[in-house]
Amino acid sequence: MMRVGHGMDMHRLVPGRRLVLCGVEVPHELGLLGHSDADVATHALMDALLGAAALGDIGALFPDTDEQYRGADSVELLKRVCALLRSQGYAPVNVDVTIAAQRPKLRPYIERMRQTLAQALGVDAAQVSVKATTTEGLGPEGAQQGISAQAVCLIERA
Repeated sequence: MMRVGHGMDMHRLVPGRRLVLCGVEVPHELGLLGHSDADVATHALMDALLGAAALGDIGALFPDTDEQYRGADSVELLKRVCALLRSQGYAPVNVDVTIAAQRPKLRPYIERMRQTLAQALGVDAAQVSVKATTTEGLGPEGAQQGISAQAVCLIERA
């Protein structure tokens, strides 16, 4: 049995925070605001995986009201999501993540992002796609107020 999931996340850009996307720190004068490391791309992917298996969302699993998740590494949380999927008999087949950001340019970091996610998912990097796009100056991403990400995944019964 195959199942598809979709996830989406957006965080505000602020000074004084690191910019972490798909587990990779990207040099930039602004970072994403959030309770954890605010890695919007990994958050979107976790929600896609959880949604595909009908296991809720990251807000229920890792609530921002719980101090144990303050500053949490989202890739470590992704590993926990994958363990939960496997405990329910599912395994990821492939994932596709799109990050919307006007700046910084993300192309130099895409391959590291793919490798980082693949390792966390326990799959080959050929099963992981990460893409970046601008919004041509439109919306909060275009105004450099925030960064958003969307992810889709395919999972199967293991």
